[in-house]
Amino acid sequence: MKYTLTLQNLNCAHCAGKIEQKIAETEGYENVSFNFATKQLNLTTNKSKVKSEIQSICDSIEDGVTVVDNKAEHNEDEDSKISLILLIISAIIGASALALEIIFEESAVWSYWLLMGMSLTATLLAGYKTFFKGIKNIFKLRFDETALLTIAVVAAFCIGEFVEAAMVTILFAVGEFIEDKAVDASRRDIEKLAQIRPDTATVLIDRTEKSMPAEQISVGSTIIVKPYERVPLDGVIISGTTTLDNSALTGESVPVDVSEGSEALSGAINGGGLIQIKTTKKFGDSTATRILKLVEEAAAQKGKSEKLISRFASIYTPIVISIAVIIAVLPPILGLGTFSVWLYRALVCLVASCPCAIVISVPLAYYSGIGAASKLGILIKGGKYLEALSKADTFVFDKTGTLTTGKLSVSKVIAFSDFSSNEVLALAASAEKYSAHPIAAAIREKASNIELPQLSDYSESAGHGVSAIYEGKRLECGGAKLLSDEQKHKFANEDVSVFVLLDGDVIGAIGVTDTLRAETENVISQLHSLGVKNTVMLTGDSKANAERVCRETGLSDCKAELLPADKLKYFSSLKEKSKAACFVGDGINDAPVLSASDCGIAMGLGSEAAIEASDAVLASGTLEQLPDAIKLSRRVMNTVRTNIIFALTIKSLVIILAALGIASMWMSVIADTGVSVACVLYAARLLRKNK
Repeated sequence: MKYTLTLQNLNCAHCAGKIEQKIAETEGYENVSFNFATKQLNLTTNKSKVKSEIQSICDSIEDGVTVVDNKAEHNEDEDSKISLILLIISAIIGASALALEIIFEESAVWSYWLLMGMSLTATLLAGYKTFFKGIKNIFKLRFDETALLTIAVVAAFCIGEFVEAAMVTILFAVGEFIEDKAVDASRRDIEKLAQIRPDTATVLIDRTEKSMPAEQISVGSTIIVKPYERVPLDGVIISGTTTLDNSALTGESVPVDVSEGSEALSGAINGGGLIQIKTTKKFGDSTATRILKLVEEAAAQKGKSEKLISRFASIYTPIVISIAVIIAVLPPILGLGTFSVWLYRALVCLVASCPCAIVISVPLAYYSGIGAASKLGILIKGGKYLEALSKADTFVFDKTGTLTTGKLSVSKVIAFSDFSSNEVLALAASAEKYSAHPIAAAIREKASNIELPQLSDYSESAGHGVSAIYEGKRLECGGAKLLSDEQKHKFANEDVSVFVLLDGDVIGAIGVTDTLRAETENVISQLHSLGVKNTVMLTGDSKANAERVCRETGLSDCKAELLPADKLKYFSSLKEKSKAACFVGDGINDAPVLSASDCGIAMGLGSEAAIEASDAVLASGTLEQLPDAIKLSRRVMNTVRTNIIFALTIKSLVIILAALGIASMWMSVIADTGVSVACVLYAARLLRKNK
């Protein structure tokens, strides 16, 4: 079974990584992923006592963590208020101790003991939780920020730096408090995504309205959606007219007019009209639920930078502890100063070295970017796909339904024999009777008013066409692949999509055109302006049609008359020459190429196979958001790089200054909690940044 649990009171990103790793290494647990941004732990297991086992693992690493069901309500505000009150009291006492130290001489015996008592009180009030965790972690040989601060404060008291130890503890507590609030604010913004899915619906049963949980409503039920309510389940409107705001689903800001027969997607906001909807999907399969599922599962697909930071943190702390020990011990042995002086400098290095700023801000930047993308109607399934999208220099497109609307129509019918054009059309429509191909649908629509002949022995071959038996002769209908070399040469100049053959002789041809999407040309132009080198179209359509679309859209290149296997082969060759290659498509036959790409992008929420195979989804079913997705992914990666460089630069600078005796412990706390707060706020801005 798949479980989703919430790890309450887990605010240490480094500890979160250790918990995730230990659960993953425990026998019986698979697909383990923890999302620090939402505190959600996802895993698969056949065990029965899951919560108690996970609780034991959490207790062994981080005290105070509570494992609760994902849907359970929990409130951490009360504990936060108590911590804030104690912090304020300690700050007043600490400030008073600092003032006394400045006013009175240090030589006064009474002031010495008074300062020590006030400093000790302020230190314990502000940092008792930190020290409790720190001492436990020291015994467990886990040197996180709580252990490092505990060592530094105890050592500062031992060398007589009472007031500084107190003020460092208070400053650290203030930084932790602000950091927690900043992370919580980001979490609340992310949790707002869940508001697109109503949990209840009004069902019409025997002309009586009844409010029910949405997950209990079966397909085919009639639900009522009142003005300004969200649609709880996917369905078709059977009564009423209104407008639907789909911005939370597709990123489209303009509401659409709907009436009887129109589709209504769950998560859409109803305008001013009362509507009745006949449900077509269960709660778990509805659009809003699928979107939330995609966003929630995105955390499991971690980017390379995210994984690198996790590995970096595991070796970084032991290295800086070793450096601190060398700074404390080696110079006094070499006669370069007293042990107390170098011990103080080593303590400054320890406090400054904590990697929390990076460990927290990097995953938060990824998830904020994924959340921001979902607001624009772009569903990205994980950090590694954000990375691929940000550096992609090759974009490959399917034609029908991607660059074009997919709505085909017959433009001309040509007869090359004794058959009339109407007879050619009738034979083609009859041959295409059972085909699901869009071209076949266009031919059937064109021949809707014509009497069709009776055929037998229908068959269809992907990429080649259809065949049947007509009056004892083999009738074939398809692309140029059906023609012999001589026939290809003869009809090379004909701008047609479909040839009709009878016993191998070409009796006619049909031209089918597809309309370009209104946004296609502009989107391709934007991609080129964003530095994308290759924009290529791969299609099974005729060469003439492909080249026409290529010219009109400004694509770099196109390849036509390709079978699904040919698409995959040609895409693989493009991928080898690119930093990263993305494929954009909408059909089931695009699934192999979507899977092979660095970031496969599906058009809309229609094809289940395409969505499953893809790494990102353009929910609106148009290309309009594609440039926005690239820009956003680049902002995310720039934020990740900036935070890493900023944090490491500040920490390295303080460690060097500490070794030279210039930096104080105050500076080390700013290099720790101050940098963490700055990095968290800088990452969280992604979620609030407008398009």
